[in-house]
Amino acid sequence: MRIMGIQNKFLLFSFAVFLFFGWNKSNGEEGRKPNVIIILADDLGTRDLNSFGAKDLYTPNLDSLAAKGIRFTQFYASSSICSPSRASLMTGKYPQTAGLPGNASPIYGVAGMPKENLTMAEIFGQNGYATAHIGKWHLGFTPETMPNGQGFQYSFGNMVGCIDNYSHFFYWNGPNRHDLWENGKEIFMDGVYYPSELSRRAIEYINENKDHPFFLYFAMNTPHYPLQPEKKWRDYYKDLDMPRRDYAAFVSTTDEYAGKVIDAVKNNHLEKNTVIIFLSDNGHSCEERSFFGGGYTGEYRGCKFSLFEGGIRVPAIISWPGMIISNKIVDEVCLEMDLLPTLVEICKLSVPEISWEGHSFAGSLTGNFSTRHELVFWKLNNQWAVRKGDWKLVGNPKDPSASGTLDKINDSLFLVNLKNDPSEKTNLRFENPEKLMELINEYINWEYSEKNDIPKNK
Repeated sequence: MRIMGIQNKFLLFSFAVFLFFGWNKSNGEEGRKPNVIIILADDLGTRDLNSFGAKDLYTPNLDSLAAKGIRFTQFYASSSICSPSRASLMTGKYPQTAGLPGNASPIYGVAGMPKENLTMAEIFGQNGYATAHIGKWHLGFTPETMPNGQGFQYSFGNMVGCIDNYSHFFYWNGPNRHDLWENGKEIFMDGVYYPSELSRRAIEYINENKDHPFFLYFAMNTPHYPLQPEKKWRDYYKDLDMPRRDYAAFVSTTDEYAGKVIDAVKNNHLEKNTVIIFLSDNGHSCEERSFFGGGYTGEYRGCKFSLFEGGIRVPAIISWPGMIISNKIVDEVCLEMDLLPTLVEICKLSVPEISWEGHSFAGSLTGNFSTRHELVFWKLNNQWAVRKGDWKLVGNPKDPSASGTLDKINDSLFLVNLKNDPSEKTNLRFENPEKLMELINEYINWEYSEKNDIPKNK
């Protein structure tokens, strides 16, 4: 047994040495830093990939990506709606610190995320990378807060929350208006299927930039409503009941066009020099425009707009073949805002002194697992949550998925132990008054808490 222990330690040491020198070779001897592609899905449910537990979906491309890399089981969006989540991803900060705690306005001329933030695109650009945004933005609608004003050298996509996939019109409220832009100028492509055009442009960008490092932010608009899958996917899922049927078809649409971009990396022989990250901005939608559901959260409660797990725990994958561990599961608590400091570390980027609230989890990519977030917060309007270890407290909870009952008075503070009750069905506030007060005090001490956030009946 002692000999086996020594052998295992030697193997682990050898693997760590290989990864260390592998990173250095990629970033140093060959004189080229790794490419980075972030593929962001829009409103994808917690379990809505085959590799994350869905049994009725066809998602071979993203499942293959997961097999080549790492699946995160406790990866959190920083909000349960689009804009704050994306602001956190771009800045490495809580949405409140980034200056965008709610959704950005859909009106042209209204600013969004403040320009004072140093974005992921700006950092990559300052380190010699080509930078591109392709897809949904939703972080501001002025020249200064649109992608080209926030560090992206190339931009193509929609600026607000959602558009029709053929007319490219934003239709949330009147008057309906066109929303498709290239480098800050409106562009018309009537009848062109939007997911297909996004992937085509992403592939073209990879082909054109294969000889020098690039950062591609591929922000897909799927499976966000309007649910407009192509006929082949409608036919594939024709036997499923609504609302799962059309949603599932749009999830496979997401997988198909993400897969085409992933294949472009392979076809250009860039796999070992490209970090690919896939995640969702928040949980699935239960809004009327999504036919009140369709997503799958497994044991988790909630959906988009909720701070229960189903609204904020998202599928996340990181792949970098030959450079990080493969086909592994990381159960460490990670947040979107951790991605920027992690990428800075593994890509060896030079940055000015920044007060990030995210933490690098680069060590987890090599098997050195450790929990770096003992205390994390979420806030959306008057709804808030704090997680400390396995304990989580949700204040003024909302659950549009109606996957459990909520008593307006007794459940206004909802305390759970996620290790024992990941479904968040049983409120432990009355059985654990000391833990309740501990987490209330932690939240009160958070700089973005407000006195009126705490229910009067606590």
